[in-house]
Amino acid sequence: MSRLPLTLVFGALLVAGCRQDMEDQPRYDPLEASNQFADGMSARTPVTGTVARDTDLSRTPDRIPDPVTIELLQRGQQRFDIFCSPCHGRTGDGHGIIVQRGFSAPPSYHQDALRKAPDRHFYDVITNGYGAMYSYAARVPPQDRWAIVAYIRALQYSRDAPIAELPQTLRARLEAKAAP
Repeated sequence: MSRLPLTLVFGALLVAGCRQDMEDQPRYDPLEASNQFADGMSARTPVTGTVARDTDLSRTPDRIPDPVTIELLQRGQQRFDIFCSPCHGRTGDGHGIIVQRGFSAPPSYHQDALRKAPDRHFYDVITNGYGAMYSYAARVPPQDRWAIVAYIRALQYSRDAPIAELPQTLRARLEAKAAP
């Protein structure tokens, strides 16, 4: 039997299956008018609390935008303990529980380069990830990212605070511990 009729039948089936429905389906451009919704818009307003995936980073401040209050630091500590301490450790030294389980250690926040890094660096790393760390943009809202940055700064300061700037009660305790 000749293969030509079989080839023609197979070719006809292929051509019949090639429709442009998926390519030619109707769609709306952003901000285009539509009669689909009562307000005449083709798109819906995002639900409250939606995290933008393509945020304009040029509008992100370089420093912690809110005043650093005890409430902000407590929120930052809470969020840090949840999201950061498994890798970075509770003190930011890079010896979290996952490191104890064999994963590679992240850098310590107490190294000179990270003490000198701008606040925005930490915010960007939380947002976009860095190295083995994945993005937390979908898990940590922007306000909480800044709270974490404030807490990281408090951790750094706790290891490098000038003794002269400590309250007298703390200085007295340090001097008592240092005395023979």
